[in-house]
Amino acid sequence: MTHSLSKTSRAAALALAAALGTTGLTAMAPTAALAVPAGGYADLVEQVSPSVVFIEVTAKASPADFERRLPKGMPDALKRQFRDMMPDGQQGAPRQGLGSGFIVSPDGRIVTNSHVVDGAQTVTVKLADGRSFDASVVGSDPMTDIALLKIDADVDLPAVRFGSSAGLRVGDEVVAVGNPFGLGGTVTSGIVSAMSRNINAGPYDDFIQTDAAINRGNSGGPLFNNAGEVIGVNTAIISPGGGSVGIGFAVPSDLVQTIVADLGDDGTITRGWLGVQIKPMSQDIADVLGYDAPKGAMIEAVTQDSPADRAGLQTGDIVLKFGKTEITELRDLTLAVAGTAPDETASVEVLRKGETVTIDVTVGALAAQDA
Repeated sequence: MTHSLSKTSRAAALALAAALGTTGLTAMAPTAALAVPAGGYADLVEQVSPSVVFIEVTAKASPADFERRLPKGMPDALKRQFRDMMPDGQQGAPRQGLGSGFIVSPDGRIVTNSHVVDGAQTVTVKLADGRSFDASVVGSDPMTDIALLKIDADVDLPAVRFGSSAGLRVGDEVVAVGNPFGLGGTVTSGIVSAMSRNINAGPYDDFIQTDAAINRGNSGGPLFNNAGEVIGVNTAIISPGGGSVGIGFAVPSDLVQTIVADLGDDGTITRGWLGVQIKPMSQDIADVLGYDAPKGAMIEAVTQDSPADRAGLQTGDIVLKFGKTEITELRDLTLAVAGTAPDETASVEVLRKGETVTIDVTVGALAAQDA
């Protein structure tokens, strides 16, 4: 159920919103790059496979699903008439979906993609040993495309460990395990093709790119390093035909751990909010300022009575630094603000009329409509 970006524009967002909470997940130290294990990946796969699950979802049919079943060219008024005739608002047979996931705690917490369980009426989790369980959705964050599920197995389940995505380098070996096209227990390998990839899917793009084969049904499955640690969650592909062409994307594990901890707390995500509209610095302004290339984020508008407004930020200010984060492009500021806890004060360095000014801002909470 992995999205093909040629057909779907998805908000897959990155936001470091809160410190790790009570789920028992802890960040691991960066893992050194390892060579391909002698004899291949069989030992690694045997170790991690029991923790990888296969997810079946039944979701209510949408009006768009219903309209696709009608003849092309049918007038809108007639479509509405057909829709109104359906009992109890039914729009046809429920949609079925497949995805992947992985167990992150012995008590049955499972990580997958938000789009896998979007609109789900029922979620069924199948373990590698054949056992099947009904799952509940603890919480889901479309902005990062991460969801947390829970099953009750009455016994401890095999859980995987997270590694740190911050320690990854381009060229490191990776292994993906998942449920492509419903073919459970499928293993593919490759390398990290790029880091911090922006695919214009949302304001928080910061993906790991890999050439390990990822297809529909791999969504929510883990991307492992050679130590058997999860360093990403497979989320999206670029594919003209819907199948793998060697360009896949995973949400970095450092982000996933934070989102999962926040979802596990109360099922929701809390993000920082500044209250500005921003745009890139133009090349003309960069030339005037003597920069080799544009950098920073130019404030285009300030929301009235927002944290930015109360702190005194102004239209035309160029944000060069937020807290400890140097702002070289727009998403640097987006990520830095989102990763700041509401009510926390951050020092903001701006360029105003040719002079550098430092302003303290008390960050607010990002509401769902603002996101």
